[in-house]
Amino acid sequence: MKLDTVICDRPSKTIYRDGDKVIYLYKKEYSKGDILNAALNYARVEEIGVSTPKVHEVTMINGRWAIISDYIEGTTLAEMMKNSPEKTDELLDRFVAEQTKIHTFRCRKLVTTRNKMLDKIAEADLSDAVRYELETRVDTMSKHEKLCHGDLLPSDVIIKADGSATILDWSHATQGSASADAARTYLLFNLKNEVELAQKYLTKFSAASGIPISHIQRWLPIVAASQSVKNIPGQREFLMSWVNVADYE
Repeated sequence: MKLDTVICDRPSKTIYRDGDKVIYLYKKEYSKGDILNAALNYARVEEIGVSTPKVHEVTMINGRWAIISDYIEGTTLAEMMKNSPEKTDELLDRFVAEQTKIHTFRCRKLVTTRNKMLDKIAEADLSDAVRYELETRVDTMSKHEKLCHGDLLPSDVIIKADGSATILDWSHATQGSASADAARTYLLFNLKNEVELAQKYLTKFSAASGIPISHIQRWLPIVAASQSVKNIPGQREFLMSWVNVADYE
């Protein structure tokens, strides 16, 4: 495997292209269990017919775990928004359409969103009172079995030459509530300081899905607590301001 062509560098991994393959090379702190679980998520999603790159191999490269999958020729929605800012609204509509399409799938072999959020809350650096409040909120949420990407942004949606879309990076996939998945995407837009885009997204997703914005907002303290576990520099104060908001309605 050649690590000559970097596609992008993310906090958790560096992504390379090697001919018709992509190498997701994870940071050293990621364990064998983390990577095998991520690869299994990819395989589960591939099995139910979602358009996603086929995984070929899990291996170690220079002492770091890697997942190797097909390279998909095309342009991400993030690149398209950057290159044609006047089409942002149109491209955001396409992004929302792809996310709501994901939610029509079922993948019952994935971990539930509820259990994943409870695990993350248990790990988070929170007071006992805040942790109890968040756990109670998770328990009151409606239970669903929709496929959730768990980390979706326009950079994860590749539009191919024929106009079809392929969805990347299923490391955080769960089965659960579309509201939770949307809350996570809304949070990620804000963490990228794309506040206006985040608000447009929230409005468009609510309209396309029929889910009231208030239902999505109820998940925001939960997904913020989940994100805080990553300990990414510069994020904690912002995330804690969301975690400590008792009610967004």
